[in-house]
Amino acid sequence: MTDTTMDAIIEAVTTGRQGDTDAARTRLLALWDEITPTGDALHRCTLAHYLADLYSDAAEALIWDVRALDAASALTDARAQDHHASLQVAGFYPSLHLNIADNLRRLGSFDAAREHVEAGRARADALPDDDYGAMLRRALVEVGDAVEQRSTAVRPTAPSSAG
Repeated sequence: MTDTTMDAIIEAVTTGRQGDTDAARTRLLALWDEITPTGDALHRCTLAHYLADLYSDAAEALIWDVRALDAASALTDARAQDHHASLQVAGFYPSLHLNIADNLRRLGSFDAAREHVEAGRARADALPDDDYGAMLRRALVEVGDAVEQRSTAVRPTAPSSAG
């Protein structure tokens, strides 16, 4: 079954990755209005997760990262697997916590950032043993180190550093 909303989200994300972040943000915000804050949890989680990456401002990104985490708590494995058979919600949490931690760190909220780094690390066993999983594990270390150094600098490997 085709999920036209997921297709539209992926299309907007692709636009953003190709360099047109304004168009991608505009499209994702319009989709958010269609989905609504109480709509399908997979749509909300995916859209908010990717939309956060399109903001270079940590406070704006944080709003969308928190929305993604909230949506994940309403998401079931069955719904995620309707989209792709390999998906498990537990595997979403390390990335979601990582992004929140990184934004909190950039805002100078180091204790809160540390809590999210720890939450991401605690769930890292759900990550796949592949390049994606390795990248997220490295990023959790990077953000954890930056928190300990009390650094608010943008990480060069952060998705929003390009936006």
